[in-house]
Amino acid sequence: MKLWFVRGAWVSRKARTVIAGIEPKEVKRIAVIRHGALGDLVMVRPFLLEIRKHFPNAELTLSLVSNYTYSAPTELVDRVHVVYGNDRRDISVREQIRKARELGPQDIIFDCADTTRGYWLTVLSTAKLKIGYPFRTWQRYVFYDAAVFRSDFVFEADSMLHMLQLFGFKTQHPPAPCIPGEARVHPRKYVMYFPSASTPSKCWPNDSFAELIKRMAVNYAHFDHIVIQGVAKWETIEPIMQQLKGHANVIGVKPASLAECISWVKGSIMVVANDTGIRNLAIVAGIPTVGILFSTYMPYRYWPTYGLHDVVFTPDAQVPDVDMVYASVDTIMKKLNATG
Repeated sequence: MKLWFVRGAWVSRKARTVIAGIEPKEVKRIAVIRHGALGDLVMVRPFLLEIRKHFPNAELTLSLVSNYTYSAPTELVDRVHVVYGNDRRDISVREQIRKARELGPQDIIFDCADTTRGYWLTVLSTAKLKIGYPFRTWQRYVFYDAAVFRSDFVFEADSMLHMLQLFGFKTQHPPAPCIPGEARVHPRKYVMYFPSASTPSKCWPNDSFAELIKRMAVNYAHFDHIVIQGVAKWETIEPIMQQLKGHANVIGVKPASLAECISWVKGSIMVVANDTGIRNLAIVAGIPTVGILFSTYMPYRYWPTYGLHDVVFTPDAQVPDVDMVYASVDTIMKKLNATG
């Protein structure tokens, strides 16, 4: 392999020699570390597909953390490795180390976690080449043989792909939609709204969501407006639906499974959501999105520079008002109408 950079990355002297002797088709074992929740696991999918393309003969292992395996893209890899997470605080350090070392020797390790567990797993594992994208400069020298620079101003999926672009690999841009499952068959075109998130602090107020959907139901009356409920008790959409009585084109749905939720996502013409993994699902499925962010100070990390995607936030991190969100949604709807 050949290095393709002048700035924007770091490679150790030893790694330069190793990289020069690597032939991609001869690489036999690659591990990708991705310890995170639903949205994080969704965003690694394009990266896994690109590894398959550029290292066609490698056995691909995905390392997960035990408290976050839900929605993991296991169908894209040959093997899954799981380390103990916060749900197993009863496990001894010795047992945690033993579990980490089950990853086994690798030709290349890509750390797409940038977490404490990810660092330890990288240190405890054997590989010819260890590559990461840490935020802090000193972490490059301690944990990796090569690293690309990571920024809060670059879309997260693109930051991961930089680890492959380091070697001159041409990655697909924008990434191809890569979420399995069939799109929902519905009588009319519909906009999907997901008013929940991982924590209540990330949720736009119910009254604001209700007002937005009301405007959309009136101004886009020839569309249905599907409000999706989350799984936890506090994620009920009832307070929103109570305010939307009388609008026959507003429908509340409580999916019975992630697969059903994905089908609603894939069948929609646009998804409007908070900072949540459901919006990431839509992005990777190739569905236009509007994200509402105010508790996350990294909007650019969750804002693709391709496709019909927008993120609504204020410079002072205040809760966006309904007019701001409606303007964003309306702009995308008009573009969708313009393209048929």
